[in-house]
Amino acid sequence: MVEQLLAQGFIIGVLATSIRLTAPMLFAALGEMFAERAGVLNLGVEGIMLMGAYFAFWASFTSESPWLGLVAGMAIGGLMGLGMAFISVNLRANQGISGIGIYLLGWGLSSLFFRLTFGAISGVAGFQPVNIPILSAIPVLGPVLFQHNVVVYIALLLVPLSYVVLFKTTFGLSLRAVGENPEAADTMGIQVYLIQYVCVILGGILAGLAGAFLTVGQMNMFVDNITAGRGFIAIALVYFGRWSPYGILAGSFLFSIVDALQMWMQVIGFGVPYEVLVMQPYILTVLVLALAVGRSGGPAALSKPYVRGGT
Repeated sequence: MVEQLLAQGFIIGVLATSIRLTAPMLFAALGEMFAERAGVLNLGVEGIMLMGAYFAFWASFTSESPWLGLVAGMAIGGLMGLGMAFISVNLRANQGISGIGIYLLGWGLSSLFFRLTFGAISGVAGFQPVNIPILSAIPVLGPVLFQHNVVVYIALLLVPLSYVVLFKTTFGLSLRAVGENPEAADTMGIQVYLIQYVCVILGGILAGLAGAFLTVGQMNMFVDNITAGRGFIAIALVYFGRWSPYGILAGSFLFSIVDALQMWMQVIGFGVPYEVLVMQPYILTVLVLALAVGRSGGPAALSKPYVRGGT
């Protein structure tokens, strides 16, 4: 058994799988990072991912185009993000309760729509792996890094892009000011509500894209609760990564490698009940949240509705 775990093929398989599993986590967590940087906590990421997964599957199945599937997932994600922004910014409702409501809505509707339109598990072609010339032939590194589908590369490129937007642009400066002190930002002429709307909608779009990836870029099918808690893990990753794109990337890879490891251990027959192996990523989530409490250092105005003039 030890020889199997140390075999090159096993190690390459685990690393390659972990890179692929990182993609949906990155999309969802980076989107939530922007929302929280603007002071809005969206606990509905899981529900938005479920809706994005269903609509991406439906659009891809009916059009036979995975790209249209991605667009559909992003569109429904943006729409649900708009709803969350209205509830949080205009109605100033409790963001925790509102997020749970969005999650339950997405969970229920995605299951209902699937039963009404399909009723049984069906498959779609989805995105196929792209072997990058020359690089994909490199021993070890080739299959680990350069034999994935195009959406995986988009997710990885989104990390440096998010860093540039957040820390090297005027918009990023305004965004961080809104999340830290919306009153001061308002007096400086920054459109607080507009930035919060933009960031929450962006978070919804990326969460919808994360769900879409599961159905047209990874599993090529839709089943009830296909996200399996990944939306909540994505929220935990924002805290783990301390609201930084590269920190989120590190956390996403850590969670994904644990998830990939348990999958491959089931494949080789590790001799441990599969339920115990499947638990590992979720146990890690609980530990991360426990360790993050008290040293999170998040945006000062996070989850605090801003009222102009204090009225």
